[in-house]
Amino acid sequence: MLQATATSVAEPGRTVRGIMLPLEGVRVLDLSRVLAGPYATMMLADLGADVLKIEHPERGDDTRHWGPPFAGGEAAYFLSVNRNKRSAGFDLKDPDGLEKVRELAAGADVLIENMRRGALKKLGLGYEALKETNHGLVYCSITGFGPGEDQDRPGYDFLVQARGGIMGITGFEEPTKVGVAISDMVCGLQAAMAILSALYQRNDTGEGARIEVPLFESQLSWLANRGQGYLVSGEDSGRLGNAHPSIVPYQTFDASDKKVALAVGNDAQFVNLCRAVGREELAEDKRFAHNPDRVANREELVATLQEEFSKKTADEWADIIRGAGVPCGPVNTLADVFSDEHVVSSGILKDVNHPTAGMLKMLASPILVNGERLPIRRPPPTLGQHTDEVTGWPPSG
Repeated sequence: MLQATATSVAEPGRTVRGIMLPLEGVRVLDLSRVLAGPYATMMLADLGADVLKIEHPERGDDTRHWGPPFAGGEAAYFLSVNRNKRSAGFDLKDPDGLEKVRELAAGADVLIENMRRGALKKLGLGYEALKETNHGLVYCSITGFGPGEDQDRPGYDFLVQARGGIMGITGFEEPTKVGVAISDMVCGLQAAMAILSALYQRNDTGEGARIEVPLFESQLSWLANRGQGYLVSGEDSGRLGNAHPSIVPYQTFDASDKKVALAVGNDAQFVNLCRAVGREELAEDKRFAHNPDRVANREELVATLQEEFSKKTADEWADIIRGAGVPCGPVNTLADVFSDEHVVSSGILKDVNHPTAGMLKMLASPILVNGERLPIRRPPPTLGQHTDEVTGWPPSG
């Protein structure tokens, strides 16, 4: 097995400042593909779990082909959500491959899948069949829709964003999806949290659990204040672009060079903002003194502030306004992000030695343990890289 040699990549089994990674020894059989499932298993792998990704031996995960860009034949999309895992190539339609996966499931602590509802049950890999030999198995299914009218429909992030209301409240005149597949990613986080909870409970009971995390309902759950606002008022505030429905000023403004984001969360911050931009009289104006007043008179206030913001650059305003204790910052491109001083100094960017792509710069986990960022122990695997070393896990009991 190829091991990463970059100094920023930890060897498998390493600890963080002498503390074992919390999921060290947990065995995860990953039968998921694309984004929601692989994102969930990457979170578990970051925390120390041994994640074995099962892929079709010829095609692999669909995202291996979602490019350009590619690095060493691997799509950047696949690389982004498969660090710290192993890959084995088994065809579930082949009796030998199916039997191998059954053997692995017998010794796994966690199985996660996002195939069509009932597909694995037909192959003898459903929860009820597997728990007969592995009563402690935590079995997580990511589905498109939960119980209800459309429970057998598949789920796709773009369509879920459209149907689930996010596009209805995002954008200006045109409904707009979020720039990444955010429904998939939030669903993956929900799945990882549910799995961790089940593993915690298993420590007391010894029993596994059957978990389902639907993509659509997961998206509904993060409508948050906008969803609850409608349930309370019956009013749909629609798309406000970069503005906030119930806080003003909380939006972007055009500085002399690019946009700057301003987040005034209370009346005291508004007073400080007015001083910072040299318009102290606005804080005394009864139309703007309190947030409900500012919401009611949004257009007048925004137009007045825009006149001031056009006089300096975004970075200049960010320094001035942050210095006054008000949250403010430039709207960055990706090039800006990855040259940002905090990003560079934070340690979240790691140099990883990949089997075919060579040295890659990658994002590591945002989680820190005892002040140390969780390591990238393995580069994202090539297709079937670890098939030959897979001999099965001992029964998990």
